[in-house]
Amino acid sequence: MSEADAVDVEFEPDGLVPAVAQDAETGEVLMLAYVNREALARTRETGEAHYYSRSREELWHKGATSGHTQTVKEVRVDCDADALLYVVEQAGGACHTGHHSCFHRTLEGETVGKRVFDPAEVYED
Repeated sequence: MSEADAVDVEFEPDGLVPAVAQDAETGEVLMLAYVNREALARTRETGEAHYYSRSREELWHKGATSGHTQTVKEVRVDCDADALLYVVEQAGGACHTGHHSCFHRTLEGETVGKRVFDPAEVYED
């Protein structure tokens, strides 16, 4: 694909677009986060996932604190160009709770995912 064929991402008025991270090997959905233009540019430049934290209102390099980075193999855009899919190689757990995936519970509250690290050992209070 030439640069002229590149897709223009349709960022929301707040400057964000949702991004789903998917495990490149298994296809498992790991997490959902938001990306602004800077986060997408940093992801493309470095090959590691960057997001925008809505709660902290700042750019966020996935794994900067925990070491559980995401190496981005491919960035896909949906048909409306208003959502992204990061196909990643996940180092450690994707979820700050210590689970491999953020989607580790059912709606009924049953834990279905496995914990791969102890967040108390990784994050300071």
